[in-house]
Parts: sequence; C-alpha cells; structure tokens
Amino acid sequence: MYRTRSCPYCQRAEKLLKKCSVKKILMIDVAGNKKRWAAMKKETQRNTVPQIFIGDVHVGGFDDLLSLDRKGKLDELLKD
Repeated sequence: MYRTRSCPYCQRAEKLLKKCSVKKILMIDVAGNKKRWAAMKKETQRNTVPQIFIGDVHVGGFDDLLSLDRKGKLDELLKD
C-alpha cells in the first residue's frame, strides 16, 4: 500500500485490512520521496494515497477498498 503517515484514509485502509485478518501489509511511504511518488503514479495512474494492491491487483484507494468490502467482494479477493 502506497501511503503517507499523516493520511487519514491510509490509516482507515490499514484498519479495514486488519479487520479482515490481513496479517502483513507492505507499506510504502511516499511522503517527501519524489522517486517513490513517481513510481506510484506510474504504476497506478493516480496521484493520491492510499493506493492499495492485493497481490498483483490494484484495488485503488480507500473508497474503492471500502466499496469492495460493502459488496462482500473484499474477503473473496483476499483469499486468492
């Protein structure tokens, strides 16, 4: 998950993933790091954090993650 430490949506995404029993989350902090920020933008085509991946699947941001959870699709994605 690309994130910044001060981002409330990043914190919410982490909390939601932990609620779903995700034990290990790779956090890539892009704050103040132009190379990491550029890599995130290139990989996701987005300029906001968080940017969340589950395996090789780019989920999107927190709203996308929450939408998957509300539709009952997040657990399914986490199982793969």
